[in-house]
Amino acid sequence: MTSQVPDGLYIWWITCQARIMFQTELFELKRKRKEALDRKYKHVFAIHSKPRTSCLSHEAVDVPSFLGFRNLMVLVLIVGNLRLVMENYMKVGLIATLGLSYGFIISLQHDIRADDIRMGALLYFLIPAHLFVAYLIEIVAASQARLAQSRTKKDEEPPKLRAAWLLIACAHAVNATLSLGVANYVVYYNIHHPMVGTLCEFHAVIVWMKQLSYAFTNRDLRDAYLEGYPTPEIYASCPYPHNITLKNLCYFWWAPTLVYQPVYPRSPRFRRSFFLKRVAEAVGLSLAIWFLSAQYAVPTLRNSLHAMDKLNLPVILERLMKLSTISLVIWLAGFFALFQSGLNALAELLRFGDREFYTDWWNSGSLGTYWKLWNKPVYHFMRRHIYAPLVGRGVNPRAASIIVFTFSAFLHELLVGVPTHNIIGVAFAGMMFQIPLIAITAPLEKGRMSVIGNVIFWVAFCLVGQPLAVLLYFFAWQAKYGRMKS
Repeated sequence: MTSQVPDGLYIWWITCQARIMFQTELFELKRKRKEALDRKYKHVFAIHSKPRTSCLSHEAVDVPSFLGFRNLMVLVLIVGNLRLVMENYMKVGLIATLGLSYGFIISLQHDIRADDIRMGALLYFLIPAHLFVAYLIEIVAASQARLAQSRTKKDEEPPKLRAAWLLIACAHAVNATLSLGVANYVVYYNIHHPMVGTLCEFHAVIVWMKQLSYAFTNRDLRDAYLEGYPTPEIYASCPYPHNITLKNLCYFWWAPTLVYQPVYPRSPRFRRSFFLKRVAEAVGLSLAIWFLSAQYAVPTLRNSLHAMDKLNLPVILERLMKLSTISLVIWLAGFFALFQSGLNALAELLRFGDREFYTDWWNSGSLGTYWKLWNKPVYHFMRRHIYAPLVGRGVNPRAASIIVFTFSAFLHELLVGVPTHNIIGVAFAGMMFQIPLIAITAPLEKGRMSVIGNVIFWVAFCLVGQPLAVLLYFFAWQAKYGRMKS
């Protein structure tokens, strides 16, 4: 009996080791399968998964740092004093004027034509029709998916859907191309007024991006539905294909986001006082922007044309520094009016829970960090529908970032060049020029060097880049339509 005890223990030990090895191999196989599936379904992961507050709101838990604003104030004081020095030099020596403006500002100098109003209103109401065309396409796709799933459950051979999915993708591509293409054609050739054209162009690009997100996300949800791949937990209350409804689409149409999800986190109730405060802020800031543009920016812009025409560099530099201050004030007011007031008012009306439309971009230690923080709706779209799928297909992350910037540069050129009827590539080049600046400022983000990176960000983006772009587009406008036209 004593000799059998060691043998039994040995057999037990061997059995345990074999079981452990089997479980380890099984776990490794499951892990590899999950990684493969995760690389495939890049358009499904939930961007909006929990309620969050904007970091400048009173409800914010963590108060952001305002170190970046301190750096900005110092730079504004320096630029203001340098402008006075340049002005004294000009009074003694060269005296000239220079000009610039932008789509929003030059609109204050020209009467709005009745045809512009009619065409703009017609285009504004027709653009969302393409969203509903996308909805009809998805109804057809959902019916095919239901049919395939029902046959699978009955142990019947499911229909071959590859050709059907290809037709669905082509239909979405044609619909999205027509949406943006027709809008660009109408704005460029039929709407003369830059402000009307800019509003229509912004609306067209927003709806176009929503169309793409709706198509991409439902494609992956459809594949996950057919293959039994689990989707994010937040989608459980409205799984595919129950999300393909008119109500669901209309909510996404108005929701302050560019990424489609069947379900979004919702706030518990509508707060009327919060909503009215945000609306009052948006209206008040919009009036302030109009007043500052009319009383300060436009006269400066009108006095700039001659120096630009003669390439009088001292005057151009003086005007750039003078315009940098007012353009920065207008830009900051516009940022607060849109992202803090306007989007929060819309989110409150729809009880949209995730209100992190921006974070503390003013503290950015590099241009790369700024683009991740200041406009979260666009950043989420780029990351979810362009960057993540490219990386998932094996594209190098740096190359994927360059592709994202190129796409963004293309959209910036459309948003500026089409309404001003001058596609001269300045906005595109300005975005692409930031790629080397991002590489230069990225190492400065850590430690005490972050202050230097933050200063470079403010100088390159706000105190030089924006005024210079405005100058070049206004000069092109005046050369084509204004007083400089021969």
